[in-house]
Amino acid sequence: MFSVASLLALLALSVTGSPFEVRNSSITLPMTRRPAFSNVTDLLRHDEALIAALTEYRTHGRHAKSVPLTDCYGGYSVSIGIGNPATTYHLAVDSLFGITWVGAWTPYVSSTGINTEVPVGADYGYGSFQGTLFEDSITFGIDDPPLFIEHMQFGVAYTSDGFGYDGVLGIGPRAFTRGIPTVTDYLFEQNSILKPVVSIFFQPVGADVVQDGDGEISFGGVNRGRYNGRIGYTDITTNLRSSQYWGINQRITYGNMNILEDTAGVVNCGSTFLYIASDAFERYQVVTGGIKNAATGLLQISLVQYNALRNLNFHIGGRNYPLIPNAQIWPRSLNNMINGGSGADDIFLIVKGLEAPTGSGLDFINGYVFLQRYYTVFDSRERSRVGFAQTPFTRRKSN
Repeated sequence: MFSVASLLALLALSVTGSPFEVRNSSITLPMTRRPAFSNVTDLLRHDEALIAALTEYRTHGRHAKSVPLTDCYGGYSVSIGIGNPATTYHLAVDSLFGITWVGAWTPYVSSTGINTEVPVGADYGYGSFQGTLFEDSITFGIDDPPLFIEHMQFGVAYTSDGFGYDGVLGIGPRAFTRGIPTVTDYLFEQNSILKPVVSIFFQPVGADVVQDGDGEISFGGVNRGRYNGRIGYTDITTNLRSSQYWGINQRITYGNMNILEDTAGVVNCGSTFLYIASDAFERYQVVTGGIKNAATGLLQISLVQYNALRNLNFHIGGRNYPLIPNAQIWPRSLNNMINGGSGADDIFLIVKGLEAPTGSGLDFINGYVFLQRYYTVFDSRERSRVGFAQTPFTRRKSN
């Protein structure tokens, strides 16, 4: 069984530094859950701060500070070594932005580091850091030999606030990195991997434990043992706002009813919930009958309403990716931790509304609750794209 602390984290998974395996020029690291939040209020505040920061980045465009915006509290942490002798850092994985930085907790000390004297920093809404760009060697794992990156540039914080990890490992696009390669770029350019591709696999909270931990991240390709059927790809959206991230176009239906028209948004493993434009959320609330619960901030439905739920369908790149009714609710095993009660009618939906209606350029955020049901591929080759495939947990009733 999962402990309450590990379940409560939801998306707080850590990537262990060892073992890693090389398969067809790809490297796969297993992930295990690690607690990051004490209650659902913190999860909501984290997501709301992230959305506010994305809105701020929209205002300032490419002149915004080029550092990650997410996963510092509740994302996934990877253990890496930097410098000589190598110091171990536990870094949150950021799928929105691409720059890596360290020093929030563990000081950076290395005899091989080069100070470029280039300043870096950011205000995240829920935390901030200021630092300097350094260049040094990076290692993953403790096997002999470990995965190695030479002359990687990363930020070193001299001040930071609000972060639960040592820093951030960026796997997002280069849009806000000022031309600095991401860790995926470095691995590809140094011939450590065959393709500049990152793939992520999770399992839903409460599901039976799979072999090799709770999930994994793969650099350079995919792990065919983690998904079913074929991966469906869609190109990065042409919408200016969402195209700076892993942004795609999608349409959402509830059963056969249109909820959200074909529009642009982002895929982000650092957001816990599923967010949709305010008008789409209003339609979803009407068809489900959900009523906002003051204690949790989530829509609450009865057992009768739950039994009447229909699939929430995501139409992406000519394919349909449904969230079954069970995938649309908060894990009931965690209700006591969100003041939600333990009765049969204490059922809470994981769909939240954005402040703006459809047409803002950021009309949805497919967060962890979506990605735990679908194997996800971030492909940053010339024609950047995102891919999804079903897993053994896509239709699992684990909540």
